[in-house]
Amino acid sequence: MISAGEFRNGVTMEFEGDPYVVLEFQHVKPGKGAAFVRTKIKNLKTGAVLEKTFRPTEKMPRAHIDRQDMQYLYSDGDLFHFMNAETFDQIAVNSADVGDSLKFVKENEVVKILAYDGQVFGIEPPLFVELEITDTEPGFAGNTAQGATKPATVETGAQIQVPLFINQGEIIKIDTRTGEYLGRVNG
Repeated sequence: MISAGEFRNGVTMEFEGDPYVVLEFQHVKPGKGAAFVRTKIKNLKTGAVLEKTFRPTEKMPRAHIDRQDMQYLYSDGDLFHFMNAETFDQIAVNSADVGDSLKFVKENEVVKILAYDGQVFGIEPPLFVELEITDTEPGFAGNTAQGATKPATVETGAQIQVPLFINQGEIIKIDTRTGEYLGRVNG
């Protein structure tokens, strides 16, 4: 059990039967009345964010989230298939649970499968990936306008913005959290 007075960013708890993570918290002690904890919490199953206040003495069970490394094998219609590299067990995850978290992930890459009570509810891709540009307008020598970008398609089919000097066939590094171009990969 965890009390609201012990909340910190990233703490997981069970609230109203679902797992939640604390995104923000603030301990408030008004001049009059009792202290309280103002929070912003995110439902890990639905992604919904709630603003909720708790008394510091309120207790709730901790939510144990299983994070397991698994290899992304392939997608088959609405199912995405993953394999545990140690036991070779395979699981299929519904596209609703995957969302767009795999848009920068190639087949055979390792991701973290997030599960609560044996139910998979999300996927954490690697923080950074290296992907090849499959389609973009050609770059021109000397075309280095400060901060100017153009659309490009990477090998997974995702669209991102890249600097004007990037050409088709180049391999770039991408931050999967923001979809941001980080630089070229020297090959």
